[in-house]
Amino acid sequence: CLCALSPSHAVREQRTQFCKRGAKQQLERRLQKKMNHLILLFSLFLAPATVDSESQKTNDAGHKRQKRDWIWNQMHIKEEIDTPLPHHVGKITSSVRNNYAKYIIEGEYANTIFKVEETSGDVYAFERLDREKKAEYELTALIIDRRNNQSLEPPSKFIIKVYDINDNVPVFVQKVFNGSVPEMSPVGTSVTKVTAVDADDPTVTGHATVTYQVIKGDEYFTVDDSGVISTTRADLDREHQSTYEIIVKAKDAPGSSGDSSTATVIITLTDINDNFPVFKHPSFHFKVPENISVGGEVGRVKVEDVDEPQHRNTKYSFVRGDYRDTFEIVANPFTNEGIIRPKKPLDFEKVAEYRFDIEATDPTVDLRYFKSGGSRSISTVTIEVTDVDEPPVFTKLPYEFKVRENDPEIRTLGSVWAHDPDAAKRKIRFIRRRASPNGDYVRVSDTGIIQLPKPLDREFSSSYNITVAAQEILEDGRLSDRESHAQVHVIVTDENDNAPELVYPEEPRVCENAAPGKVIIRISATDKDETSPRGFFKYSLATEDSNFSLVENYDNTANITVKYGQFNRELAKIHYLPVIISDNGDPELSSTNTLVISVCKCNEKGNFTFCEERAKQVGVSIQALVAIFICIFTIVIIALLILLRKRHKKDLSGLGRNVAEIHEQLVTYDEEGGGEMDTTSYDVSVLNSVRKNGIKPEAAPSPYAQVQKPPGNMTSGAGEMEMMIEVKKDEADNDRDLLPYDTLHIYGYEGAESIAESLSSLESGSSDSDIDYDFLNDWGPRFKMLAELYGSEPNEDFVY
Repeated sequence: CLCALSPSHAVREQRTQFCKRGAKQQLERRLQKKMNHLILLFSLFLAPATVDSESQKTNDAGHKRQKRDWIWNQMHIKEEIDTPLPHHVGKITSSVRNNYAKYIIEGEYANTIFKVEETSGDVYAFERLDREKKAEYELTALIIDRRNNQSLEPPSKFIIKVYDINDNVPVFVQKVFNGSVPEMSPVGTSVTKVTAVDADDPTVTGHATVTYQVIKGDEYFTVDDSGVISTTRADLDREHQSTYEIIVKAKDAPGSSGDSSTATVIITLTDINDNFPVFKHPSFHFKVPENISVGGEVGRVKVEDVDEPQHRNTKYSFVRGDYRDTFEIVANPFTNEGIIRPKKPLDFEKVAEYRFDIEATDPTVDLRYFKSGGSRSISTVTIEVTDVDEPPVFTKLPYEFKVRENDPEIRTLGSVWAHDPDAAKRKIRFIRRRASPNGDYVRVSDTGIIQLPKPLDREFSSSYNITVAAQEILEDGRLSDRESHAQVHVIVTDENDNAPELVYPEEPRVCENAAPGKVIIRISATDKDETSPRGFFKYSLATEDSNFSLVENYDNTANITVKYGQFNRELAKIHYLPVIISDNGDPELSSTNTLVISVCKCNEKGNFTFCEERAKQVGVSIQALVAIFICIFTIVIIALLILLRKRHKKDLSGLGRNVAEIHEQLVTYDEEGGGEMDTTSYDVSVLNSVRKNGIKPEAAPSPYAQVQKPPGNMTSGAGEMEMMIEVKKDEADNDRDLLPYDTLHIYGYEGAESIAESLSSLESGSSDSDIDYDFLNDWGPRFKMLAELYGSEPNEDFVY
């Protein structure tokens, strides 16, 4: 009870806990002593009577030590004591009565922060303690004999509690807080919450209690003890002020030292749709050309809405001068502008100016927060239409004319007409642009008259369409670049000018033993003309003496049946049945068509077993016959030309029969030529002069081909060589299958580029060496010409 006495409730509670804990430990020690006494008595009862007196003394001494006990006050100390160090914490003591007893403490911060006086057991703190850093310290008390350092009592643990004093200021968890609230919110609407923390002991009344206060901006916002900030006014307007910066103070409970801290709170007002749009100008004026396209942009009217873009929903309407059938005003969702667009074409000549009033409003404005100033904004719009050079305008679109087919008397169908819509009223010229089907079937004159150059055929095309362009004729006679178009449709009405034709769905066949009335085939017809509204086609047979009959079905078809039966294949295997088909047109036309019917062998069931193959009729048109005749005539002409060419070659070859041996010698001798690189071994111009100008070889001197004149009959040999060269040149000129090279060019001489150098004996004619060529006479008839060329007269030249 004495331990619990204290003027402070918290201190009383702590001391009571210490007292209870000490009483419990004391009770446990007493129970342990009683158990030790019982054990000792039991051992004495069982032990022999001869007990050493010294042992008895020892037991008595041990028995007396068990009665000793730790005795000290519960230890506690206040934090941040401002008196000089050391500070007395408490005292530990024991019931041991020993002049050599020594007190020792162990544990955390023992002999550093806390020290004990060895003889008295007083514990001191040598540093100022801070409960916010550490609230309690656990130590162990020991009492030993200073002579031998043996324990006189078992160790005992104890705790030193540090009492809190209100020495910490509440601190906000952050320096700046942010919050938001819709504008025009009612009083008391929550905005945000601030938080401050006090490091003092919350178990001590008033030490950790935090109170808040708005010290800047309190005319708009307030804060409660939990830190919740709320509005104090209902007329916070974002358009007037969108953000507020207030300062909140946090301090201890009343009665404390009064220290505090502050934090800044930035509050943003969010927008609501509480404002109507207002036109930026009382009137708008626009100019637009009359040829503006429907749906094009005439201009834009602008409004001002102070609300945020997501809360702008302007609607535009006409309030005076209702032109809603001519114009429309569409709001741009991004800029909130009103875009004026024409709904129909404008015409300067009809209306040159439009004037009307428009209204801008917002149907989604929250009327609870409606501000004075009106919910409507009106502005005047003037649209001035400017004149442009417009293309001609046709009187009607499209144009349609009807004409009978194949009517040679109709040449003019009608006319198209267009006028200049401008004030100039220029003349118009008409031009045909496109036609379908393509061709010169329908014409249009410069004045717009639709003409037919020839009668139209409905079977070729039932309608003819052309596109007519109209252009203005300018003052200087030129045509304007601007033009308009009109479609002209010419409908060709049908005339009954085509007879019906038979349709062959399949090859008609009949059994030779067919019974009378047997249906052979169902025939039908087609007509290129339109179907007559007066009835179906009429079918009839051109002859009645056949074994066939025709039965009308009255659905544009007829059945061919067997009339008498029993056909005789020996007499006729194929029957040709003429069928007359007529239409019901005006005039009535008919055609005779031949139906080829084969008589076949059949089995008992009436199935065909054998039929002769018949030649299919193939019709050949006049155009095909003309083409065939032209091909045949071309083939005959080509054959004649080939024949004449062969005869000409034969005549030329007769001229060269006398020089056959020379030709053979020249070809077989096979002297190696100079190739393409040789351009100095012979003079081609000399040979060309021989061919073109008729110059004889003897009269054409050449520095490249000088040889010795052969003796004796050399003149006749040179003439034969000249003839042979002319024949070969003529063959080369007239033969189209060979390359365009002269034969003499092919037999060129060896040039200086050859590795083997020249092998020609002709080159020796230009040397000064005297060689005896008489041995050539011994080589036989093949070298007779060479022996004559290289004879004993070296002073005369011969060119070949």
